[in-house]
Amino acid sequence: MNNIRKYRKEKNMCLSSLAEKTGFSIGYLCHLEKGSRNNPTYRAMQKIANALEKSIAEIFP
Repeated sequence: MNNIRKYRKEKNMCLSSLAEKTGFSIGYLCHLEKGSRNNPTYRAMQKIANALEKSIAEIFP
């Protein structure tokens, strides 16, 4: 399980804003949030962490 949704909501960010910041599709991010995709690349984790201003370890414990 990851904390993408938790930190995204804390920043009052919608999925489309996160998608815009990371360059990933809304669908891909939605799948990650729900856990139906659970093996993102290191590069993907870094982009998401940077967009949410968190460390990879905080988002993907």
